[in-house]
Amino acid sequence: MFEELTNRFETLFKKIRGQGKLTEENISQAMRDVKRALLEADVNYKVVKKFISQVTSKALGKEVLDSITPGQQFIKIVYDEMVSLMGGSSRAITFHTNRLNKIVLAGLQGSGKTTTCAKLALFFRKQQNHRPLLVACDTYRAAAIDQLESLGKSLNIPVYFSKNNSPIDICKQALSVVTKEGYSLVIFDTAGRLHIDQEMMEELKQINELVEPDYTFFVADAMSGQDAVNAAYEFHKAINYSGVILTKMDGDARGGAALSILDVVGIPIQFIGVGEKPDAFELFHPERMASRILGMGDIITLVEKAQQNFDLEQSKKLEKKIKNNVFSLQDFLEQLRQIKKMGSLTELLSMIPGIGSQLAGVQIDEKAFSRIEAIICSMTKEEREKPHIIDGRRRLRISKGSGTTVQEVNRLLKQFDMMKTMMKRMNKMRLKRGQMAAINNMFNY
Repeated sequence: MFEELTNRFETLFKKIRGQGKLTEENISQAMRDVKRALLEADVNYKVVKKFISQVTSKALGKEVLDSITPGQQFIKIVYDEMVSLMGGSSRAITFHTNRLNKIVLAGLQGSGKTTTCAKLALFFRKQQNHRPLLVACDTYRAAAIDQLESLGKSLNIPVYFSKNNSPIDICKQALSVVTKEGYSLVIFDTAGRLHIDQEMMEELKQINELVEPDYTFFVADAMSGQDAVNAAYEFHKAINYSGVILTKMDGDARGGAALSILDVVGIPIQFIGVGEKPDAFELFHPERMASRILGMGDIITLVEKAQQNFDLEQSKKLEKKIKNNVFSLQDFLEQLRQIKKMGSLTELLSMIPGIGSQLAGVQIDEKAFSRIEAIICSMTKEEREKPHIIDGRRRLRISKGSGTTVQEVNRLLKQFDMMKTMMKRMNKMRLKRGQMAAINNMFNY
């Protein structure tokens, strides 16, 4: 996400920090670099022009030029303006507690509406304890209904569909069903359409008028850059939607759509899709996104992901095992699975400040986790608890069972042994510090 843009900003900021004093000349040069970086990231030209003008005006202010740390002041101005460009702060969705809540999704073909429909339902079920129903209104794309039905089945979320009716009739029937069944949230997945297709746009207007949704979201593919922004603008003129959902932000997204939509369309980004998994879906936070783009990481999101995916009780048991030096391969496997739930390793590492630039060009093997998991799963319960009993014959059996090589099994066992040795040393150091603290307290009493 924004890899090229982030690298450009990190290089620029490093150069700015190295300046003993900021002048009109070096600020002008820095802004030329910023302008080039934003245009190459497919940010709307008018947005870039406005952004450059505002940053330059503030950077040339006396408080910055006379500051003890002018480089840091300049970086703060760029960060603040970027946050403002994307909306300033996140916008929480507020639903009614005493009646049915309705959402309509609209957008171009291939933007990821159907997948987003399921992600949105899962998000609100987990975050706000809603009982959602998905409604398949796309009767034009051959596999659209089957796809939504399959997604709903995998997430245990009911789907209403009717292959022999029009989208308008499906919406009418679904609304009569939800009132009887006691659902608290219904999400309508409409067909993808072009804004120039008058007949299809008229159908979308009719769906909106019939459903009277609390929220209508325009779903846009982040990878399509300015095309997504232009489509968002045209759709808004037609149906006046309330928010944007940017999908495929984990792909080769140059950042143009995320940085342009609010200024061009006047409508904020509400959510972003950051992966293929159903839970790879986040509320859009402008301040966190700006921090990621500028190479400052995103610790808050990383902590939230950890809190959502790590079991507190299990973590306490694990801490106790580490202290008692009884950490096993089974414990290691369980931790590995929890980390996998948080998302891709590349994405997680990019959230740690300072790591982004170091990862530039580095290929992280995401399948390594799966190979480790396969190796441990091929071991017996006793072997997981007592790795020292795994001899040559057992290693051969484990490698065959996991579809890996004996060398990979050896490497895992060696790394696990090294990890346990390091944990043992850390426990000793902690114990010594505790003893020293007790002695100091005794003498200071």
